[in-house]
Amino acid sequence: MGVHGVKAVFFDLDNTLVDTAAAGRRAIEEVLRLASCVLQVINALQEKHHYGEGEARVICDKVQAKLLKECHDPAKMCITDLRISHWEEAIQETIGGEANRNLAAECYFLWKRTRLQHLTLAEDTRGMLTELRKGVRLLLLTNGDKQTQREKIEACACQPYFDAIVVGGEQKEEKPAPSIFHYCCDLLGVQPAECVMVGDSLDTDIQGGLNAGLKATVWLNKAMTTPGDTSPVPHYIISSVLDLPAVLQKMEHKVNAKLGTDHVAGSN
Repeated sequence: MGVHGVKAVFFDLDNTLVDTAAAGRRAIEEVLRLASCVLQVINALQEKHHYGEGEARVICDKVQAKLLKECHDPAKMCITDLRISHWEEAIQETIGGEANRNLAAECYFLWKRTRLQHLTLAEDTRGMLTELRKGVRLLLLTNGDKQTQREKIEACACQPYFDAIVVGGEQKEEKPAPSIFHYCCDLLGVQPAECVMVGDSLDTDIQGGLNAGLKATVWLNKAMTTPGDTSPVPHYIISSVLDLPAVLQKMEHKVNAKLGTDHVAGSN
């Protein structure tokens, strides 16, 4: 990756570099199953309050649904209060009666703590980032509430692998707005046409990279699903983030081939 190639790569965090979805699933399972530890939620649901595991799972499923539809305005409510409210509502919707804020908080903090424990940057991903950084600048660009995302970043200890980290919740606009991508370019001292965006979301990562005029967008499509007809079209598709170096090499070869063709044409 020389002067004529890619100078910077922007990486999404959730479900791109770290498997947030899997960590969330494991956290839910621990909320349901770890009955042996003091103050574990499953004890609270099954013993203290005499609810069965079936009702516990319904509550957890409802919370998952609320998280997927979550719309957070930090000016109105902090993320902790909002997510405790998710659990509070799910409990009340499932078992009725008065709202139980204490039990809801117990559930939330166990879920949060467990999810953070399972957020890891895999060893092979660390190796890839280390090698990439020898030739290009790396930036982590993640949407989301600043407290939540900073906690995830701290939990997976990914800071040493990046030249800069940008959290959407700390900016005026998030992905896919061009402004946040241009801000990232300014941070690294590069032009949009010298940057690549890598992420799992067509709507934010890929569309954002296209909106900002980046050199290329790389969609991480682990399930190799077929995008909808109206979805933005990425320049490249990979099934593993570890496939990225090969894509960058392919891009470099294309640039070199074009330079060679231009040189021949100029000579003629």
